[in-house]
Amino acid sequence: MSDQILHECGIALIRLRKPLSYYIDKYGPTYAMNKMYILMEKQHNRGQDGAGVANIKIDVEPGRRYISRYRSVKAQPVAHLFKKISKKYKKAQKAGKGKFRDEHWLKENIAFTGELWLGHLRYGTHGVNSIENVHPFLRQNNWRSRNLVMAGNFNMTNVEELFDILVNLGQHPKEKVDTVTVMEKIGHFLDEEVQGIFEKYKDKYSNREISEIIENEINLQRVLKRACKDFDGGYTMAGLTGSGSAFVVRDPNGIRPAYFYADDEVVVVASEKPAIKTAFNVEYNQIEEVLPGHALVITKSGEFEQHPIMKSGEKKSCSFERIYFSRGNDPDIYRERKQLGRLLVPQVLRSINFDLKNTVFSYIPNTAETAFYGMMEGIEEYLIKKQKEIIIEGKPTVDSLEDILSFRPRVEKLVLKDVKLRTFITDDEHRDEMVANVYDTTYEVVKKGKDTLVVIDDSIVRGTTLEKSILKMLDRIGPKKIVVVSSAPQIRFPDCYGIDMSKMGEFVAFRAMIGLLKDQGKDYLLGEIYEKCTRARGHQSQLNYVKQLYEQFTDEEISQKISEIVRPADMKADLEVVFQTVENLHKACPRHLGDWYFTGNYPTPGGMKVVNRSYVNYMEGKLVRAY
Repeated sequence: MSDQILHECGIALIRLRKPLSYYIDKYGPTYAMNKMYILMEKQHNRGQDGAGVANIKIDVEPGRRYISRYRSVKAQPVAHLFKKISKKYKKAQKAGKGKFRDEHWLKENIAFTGELWLGHLRYGTHGVNSIENVHPFLRQNNWRSRNLVMAGNFNMTNVEELFDILVNLGQHPKEKVDTVTVMEKIGHFLDEEVQGIFEKYKDKYSNREISEIIENEINLQRVLKRACKDFDGGYTMAGLTGSGSAFVVRDPNGIRPAYFYADDEVVVVASEKPAIKTAFNVEYNQIEEVLPGHALVITKSGEFEQHPIMKSGEKKSCSFERIYFSRGNDPDIYRERKQLGRLLVPQVLRSINFDLKNTVFSYIPNTAETAFYGMMEGIEEYLIKKQKEIIIEGKPTVDSLEDILSFRPRVEKLVLKDVKLRTFITDDEHRDEMVANVYDTTYEVVKKGKDTLVVIDDSIVRGTTLEKSILKMLDRIGPKKIVVVSSAPQIRFPDCYGIDMSKMGEFVAFRAMIGLLKDQGKDYLLGEIYEKCTRARGHQSQLNYVKQLYEQFTDEEISQKISEIVRPADMKADLEVVFQTVENLHKACPRHLGDWYFTGNYPTPGGMKVVNRSYVNYMEGKLVRAY
């Protein structure tokens, strides 16, 4: 993606199902630490603003610390965390006399030697990137079963409502943010669950005996059913109790991803399949999906089961996961991204007037590379078909036959990113100059004034980098025409489920639509939609009124206007911007139909509220988040 956006976080959870001594004897004392490090490092694409790890020791004697947590906002937070944790193990090694392999001694004396691990990688979609914003979060209590450790990949659209619910429950939340409200709401019902079991047995057993009973009888699915019923958003949330139970709960539409693997040694959860496969060397078909609206609950004894928590809605897994965010070495994602490129071929051929001889193909690094391969495979298939037709119908000579068979599409790496160049200049005039030089190009591979360049990007959000850098750079090498191809459709609507795209006025497709309204004298519609969005404030059920503005124009008209907007003033070459269609997106990613960025079809009521609020913010000149 040439336009940088911040996005979805990642989680990792490990539960050792056997006594610690089993792993010490079979794999060594650092087994769980090493596995958690791999799980997190293989998901570092999901969060580079910060990372955190928590660990819980099960059945430690009173007076011993049993919850450990480290968090980091260093430049390489995962490496920083595990360097600190590994020092704990080195301390045990130095203790000598076999203590490094002594389960009892390790759990009593060394942090991060427990059976439960929870890790988190953070991309901050808003707020200051401080250590206080890094997961996991702790809700502490002297009752072991009331301690709660939580981390998640989520955004809630109804934080105000959740905050009010907590206040009405008698709480006094310290912040009005979704991380706090979610944890406190789950924590409240965890407290009630514990108290209910205590009341049941208080006349039959001592408090100490009841404490152990609570830890074994606690019903996390009941806690989550009560806590999650008011949530509106996209989420995968993981939690640990101080007594050794754990859960991972997923939203009813399956917006945010979660996968797990289990055998007789471990239960493992991560946001991406490849992380689990790499860390535990298992087959992809052994890795399961946490079902939408369900919670994977792991008991203190290590038993696990998926339980329905909320009524599942229509599955709307985020399509951006497949286009851009998730690692492309997942075989399903790899195939989908190639198919996205392949499906663009008819549009690309029309844009170059089927002139393959005078066209150079490339991609904008690096996440569009897989879609580029798919596009080129589609071009090759078209070429083979045309060569076959010419040979059969034209009866070529030996020399011309050799020319026909030897022809190949021209592929060059034209766009290179200088990762060392920092755009630290603060004033706008000189910042644009710096941005223009973040990318560089390969010279002398294009026939000036004759060749068309086709460059594919995975998505175009704001168009700023195209205008300020890439198009200026490509124009300098002298092509006749430049075709920019997006493997995603036009991004028209804000996200509210975990991606930093809530300011509608920043989207180049929205700016194009506004421009067309003004060009055609229809800008009076802006006020009409503003009034509808304003009147809808406070209503539980809303429609996406902004869709009515886009309905005035065809996709092609908006694409043409985008080409005008991103075209630098001094650009000499012709320019065309080509977008994937929503129909083809669904063909390529049939099991991930969350397309609200492109269609405005939000899977939750909160999404409709956010899009209308975002439009109101635009009309009122407020540069703030819409949720």
